[in-house]
Amino acid sequence: MSRIFISGSSTGLGLMAGQLLASQGHQVVLHARNARRADDARRELPDAQAVVVGDLDTIAAAKDVAAQVNTLGRFDAVIHNAAVGYQEPQRRTADGLPHVFAINTLAAYILTALIERPARLVYLSSGMHHHADANLDDIRWERRRWSGSTAYAESKLHDAMLACAMARRWPKVLSNALEPGWVPTKMGGRGAPDDLDQGHLTQAWLAAADDPKARVSGQYFYHLKPMQCNPQAADPELQDALIEICANISGVALP
Repeated sequence: MSRIFISGSSTGLGLMAGQLLASQGHQVVLHARNARRADDARRELPDAQAVVVGDLDTIAAAKDVAAQVNTLGRFDAVIHNAAVGYQEPQRRTADGLPHVFAINTLAAYILTALIERPARLVYLSSGMHHHADANLDDIRWERRRWSGSTAYAESKLHDAMLACAMARRWPKVLSNALEPGWVPTKMGGRGAPDDLDQGHLTQAWLAAADDPKARVSGQYFYHLKPMQCNPQAADPELQDALIEICANISGVALP
């Protein structure tokens, strides 16, 4: 049995992964951004050990979520699933940051840095990251005209960069990224063409499977199989630059 925390898991693929892992006998802790969603998550997965509650749209809130997770003890795996989608309008958080960056990139970094180091890290990326640029010189979207789809795609590239960076920096941790496909969740939309029943399997497999093919690090997956990621994700200089930016903005150093 493994203990697994899944961010952004009150609905969609995060909840589905939690349900699968719980059905396999693992101990699962879910996360919801507010009390209403937490109640929904408990109804959907009554076997969950706990539901951590807190939005991830500010630095302080992300720190608080990490602190709540740590009070529950060490986890064997953390699945970084929380995200907002590609149709987000331009809006700033209370910290003055683009909402997409704050949740999809910075919160993933803060949770990585502050949650007690697990044995496995799993980051959800997207097929949209393949054609994205990291745009680290304008990560706050201060010089470019806003594009929700571009902001989402580059944030998912950042998540793949974090996965590769952690594999390199924390060699005793298995750290990988994946794309679940464009599936018909609330985020993906009802017209999404990929198979919803496949969308949650890879992250659960990477988090808990004894399969030697899952016990790797620094890899990128699609439907249980390795896949080539955007070359920028595997660039150590870009990875280190992203981590430095996130550390400077959040005030949270990566151990």
